[in-house]
Amino acid sequence: MAKCAICEKGVHFGNAVSHSHRRSNKMWKSNVKSVKVKTEGGAKKMYVCTSCLRSGAVERA
Repeated sequence: MAKCAICEKGVHFGNAVSHSHRRSNKMWKSNVKSVKVKTEGGAKKMYVCTSCLRSGAVERA
């Protein structure tokens, strides 16, 4: 699974707890997109999470 190049956000692990309180493994995937981003050397393709895109941490090319 890809990580955000800006904030290093990735996959989180935990337990899914049923109504009878039985636990099984669960994985929460972050919303990471592959986008073209403006950098000093020109446009570059990076994995960026949608919260970094919305906050304006990066600028699309």
